[in-house]
Amino acid sequence: MPLRKSPSNPALPQSGDETPTGPLSGPSSIEWRRHRLLQIGNSSTETNEASSLRPNLEARATSYGTLPSTAHSGGRKNKSSIRDRHGLSALPSLLIPKGRYTDPPTPSIASPRSLIGSSYFATQRPISAYDKPVDQEPLEPESAVKTNGIRVWYSSFTSIDWLHDAIKDSARQARLRRHKSKRGRIRRQLDRSIGWIVVTIIGFLTAIIAFLIVRSEQWLFDIKEGYCTTNVRKAKRFCCPVQDDSVISLQIPFFVTTRVEKSCPAWRTWGEFFSPVASGEGGWVRQEAIEYAVYTVIALSLATISALLTIYLTASTSFVTRKDSGVLSPTFATGSDAHKLTDPPAGGAVPRKVLHYAAGSGIPEIKTILSGFVIHGYLGGRTLFTKAVGLALSVASGLSLGKEGPFVHIASCVGNIVSRYFSKYETNEGKRRGILSAACAAGVAVAFGAPIGGVLFSLEEVSYFFPAKVMWRSFFCAMVAAMTLRFLDPFGSGKLVLFQVTYDKDWHAYELIPFLFLGVFGGIYGAWFSKLNYRWSRHVRNGTWLKRYPVVEVLLVTLVTAMFSFLNPYTRMGGTELVYNLFAECKSGSSNTHSGLCVLDPPTQAIPVIRSIFIALIVKGALTIVTFGIKVPAGIFIPTLGVGACAGRILGILIQWAQYSHPNSAAFAACKGDLDCVIPGLYAMVGAAATLSGVTRTTVSLAVIMFELTDTLTYAVPVMLSVLVAKTIADALEPKGIYDLVIELSQLPYLDAKHDYVWGAHTISDVADRDVDVIRVDRENTVKSLRDQLQELVDSGNSDSGFPILRPDGEGMRMIGYIGANELEHALSIVADDPDQVITFHSTTPQHHGGPMASSISSLAETGSNVIGADPYDFSWYMDQAPLTVQDNSPLELVQQLFTKLGARYVVVTDADGHYQGVIDKKTWLAFLDELEHRSN
Repeated sequence: MPLRKSPSNPALPQSGDETPTGPLSGPSSIEWRRHRLLQIGNSSTETNEASSLRPNLEARATSYGTLPSTAHSGGRKNKSSIRDRHGLSALPSLLIPKGRYTDPPTPSIASPRSLIGSSYFATQRPISAYDKPVDQEPLEPESAVKTNGIRVWYSSFTSIDWLHDAIKDSARQARLRRHKSKRGRIRRQLDRSIGWIVVTIIGFLTAIIAFLIVRSEQWLFDIKEGYCTTNVRKAKRFCCPVQDDSVISLQIPFFVTTRVEKSCPAWRTWGEFFSPVASGEGGWVRQEAIEYAVYTVIALSLATISALLTIYLTASTSFVTRKDSGVLSPTFATGSDAHKLTDPPAGGAVPRKVLHYAAGSGIPEIKTILSGFVIHGYLGGRTLFTKAVGLALSVASGLSLGKEGPFVHIASCVGNIVSRYFSKYETNEGKRRGILSAACAAGVAVAFGAPIGGVLFSLEEVSYFFPAKVMWRSFFCAMVAAMTLRFLDPFGSGKLVLFQVTYDKDWHAYELIPFLFLGVFGGIYGAWFSKLNYRWSRHVRNGTWLKRYPVVEVLLVTLVTAMFSFLNPYTRMGGTELVYNLFAECKSGSSNTHSGLCVLDPPTQAIPVIRSIFIALIVKGALTIVTFGIKVPAGIFIPTLGVGACAGRILGILIQWAQYSHPNSAAFAACKGDLDCVIPGLYAMVGAAATLSGVTRTTVSLAVIMFELTDTLTYAVPVMLSVLVAKTIADALEPKGIYDLVIELSQLPYLDAKHDYVWGAHTISDVADRDVDVIRVDRENTVKSLRDQLQELVDSGNSDSGFPILRPDGEGMRMIGYIGANELEHALSIVADDPDQVITFHSTTPQHHGGPMASSISSLAETGSNVIGADPYDFSWYMDQAPLTVQDNSPLELVQQLFTKLGARYVVVTDADGHYQGVIDKKTWLAFLDELEHRSN
């Protein structure tokens, strides 16, 4: 049946041609879809926004990962929810807030005809045509590839359909193989090479951005202390000659512990700059006070700018794309409505939780996205810009944070942006996540100069699906990034990272005991750091007035950090520089004492140095607890490495002192009287690895990163021992690492495939939702009735689910398919002019990928393709005709494997006779697992 032509239907041709365009044509803006849905059942083409479809304009809870907390509205009778029936407690809802468009505004709804001839599609990136646009040349029946329904888009805060994307890519490959000509072979080769081209570009761009961040951060950090008189744009490292470990010719007493520096007349401190003001009696004190004041003011300024950028540029309320649902979409707040962005929803619901995409390290969110969750804007250009600029500012302010973790987020943003210029990845969320995994490897490669460690980190910690092809491309991407950064030389030393060190001596068997103690320290510290940071974030940061004033929190933390920075040189030192000096090996006769850390005469020098390092350990550890989680870009790697390196250096100096005092002891027989036998820097490196393992719970990738930092495998055993001990102890004290706790704190719907659950006496019947609304084909389903059902589904907080489609079969109901909420909204917006028209569903509708229906709404609008003879009121094309099903007597572990290994969005439960019993969607399953875990604990 053709679509009826009306002034409110811009999808129809405006010429005399009566040829229908089909059910998948027309523009695809949210406003257009929303206007179409609002007009269903209304005689006027101009429908007020406050119609029955949306009685109020407040944000609505989208309880992804939680069970619905509100009863179904509308004309449905009240049913007991699964939470009430099984005694599950309600978790805080994740809410989709109102916001503004990130794209140029759409034309006025008052004249929808103007959408056709306007530059709307020319000024915006086309909405992803998740299924292949209509082929210009039709496929032969035997060449068409059988697929399973059409997906139109993925809204924010929903999960992707891994199975559909895999099937769709198989169909794409089949279409390529169909062409046997020389041109077809060239196209196949180009298709194979696209992935390598993409990862090459990602690695190259990631290295350039990392170079700019490092150089900017160095200059901004040093400007707090002074400036270069020869060139104000130079950091101190490039203004002054860099000290090396060459042997000096002057005879300097061995007991000297102060820093022996070459003169640097080109560098001028702020105390020297303001020396005329500080002259006179007490001038030295005044000069120190001036330096402290300038340092504090600049640090506060840098941190404040970083926080303001993060809060006002990357708040989740400001990200709305055309891929969001028109029913669930925000209310297009403009002008006077802007103050409503933070208003709590009506009805006593949980206040809206606003996420700031550029804050933190980004690794927990990247893990969630790679597991199949969609967060529009999190990997976009605005977030990339804010993260890069804010990271340089926040690190330069002197806060106890690092830039290595955020590099993973930055690289993922680059990967997402680059991949979207290639339709192979733009239209396939599953394949795009393979590119994002490779980008994560590049991020670690530029952060630590460890391309192999980057690949293993992506595999061990971040990625959810990591086949062999992704591993090869990740390795290549990391290599390109590391090689490009090496050519750029950000530190002017030929090193990829500042704290890359080498050791000349081997370790000895007796040192395994101190290394074991360092592993114990790393595990205890990692567990308690995770616990304390979680409690601080939950009860102080989110439970007090600080939640309403995040910029004030940043100012207070920066002020406290600046106050404690002047306790000694090690607390004032930048995190990367501190780690480098703690890792460094002291060489006899060298002019570089690494800021006084080289202890040549332990009886006289050890105690003052140990005292200073211990103060730095306490200050850095305490500040990191309150700093990690504030609204600025912040990583956890460098502060954790610094704490572990301080502990290791202290233990190394104590061992060195013991060997110096008792050189002939049997414990030090392996040294054979060599007083330089013990390397405190090696203990610092082992302690740093152990502490980072205790905090993040990484093992293999962390060990390999340390091997690449030291350019040798000589110390493989000490690092491996300490890392394994640290992880074992940390898991015993706190089962979750810092990233898992952040995921829990942010209420991100991450399904951990590595976690083992104890199911006990629970059965599938305890989880299956039998009260979910369904579509029955034996009843009359009109456009208006389906629209009302869709609205009720959204109101109940189940926008990520859909409707089972059932037909009567004897004494029960048999399922013929499943249609998602987005697909139903998309289809209804096309046929909105006929509210009383009956919609049909057929389980026998042939679906061939690449056929006349295999396109999304926008792809046809962009190509101008017409579909002849397609029935727009037959929604079978959008229906999943082969959903995953399990019998109600199946073990729960089978359901877990379907969600984790196959990436299912929902699982249909049937009885032994195949009759429909209920649905388990990913949201309900996550809520059940969360409740199960809390009960077991």
